[in-house]
Amino acid sequence: MTELDLKWDYSRPHLLQTHVQATDIDGLNHTNNRVYVDWCQRVAWAHSEAVGLSLERYRDLDRAMIITHSEFDYLRASQKGDEIIAATWIVEWDKKLTMARRFQIVRVADGVTLLRARMRFVCVELSTGRPRRLPPEFIAGYGPEVLNDDEV
Repeated sequence: MTELDLKWDYSRPHLLQTHVQATDIDGLNHTNNRVYVDWCQRVAWAHSEAVGLSLERYRDLDRAMIITHSEFDYLRASQKGDEIIAATWIVEWDKKLTMARRFQIVRVADGVTLLRARMRFVCVELSTGRPRRLPPEFIAGYGPEVLNDDEV
């Protein structure tokens, strides 16, 4: 299977492809749950960087999107050597302070969805840690990536 053959929950996924490493395996001989969380964070950062909002840019703007809530539904296990693809979408935002992402992790060999996750974010001023409005750069970068109602 290729990434084009995989069934994604939503259109226009941002994708990150990787393999399960030996260090990802826990005492139950499958991928540890923390690894799935890391893959979600990695694909979210890759998506942000793709729209010009890197960690360096966050620091320059003194703003960041931080996680306020997350949920993970672990559906199936993965094993050492499995090729996986993590996908993310921005599914909602208020254009002021908050946004929400969805995640889906799929094993390439059989197209099985291993995990679905949800995260909510709030924009904060890095120097104070206080919630602040989305700067124009966040609106310009993230705005075109937010799925329309008919895509969700």
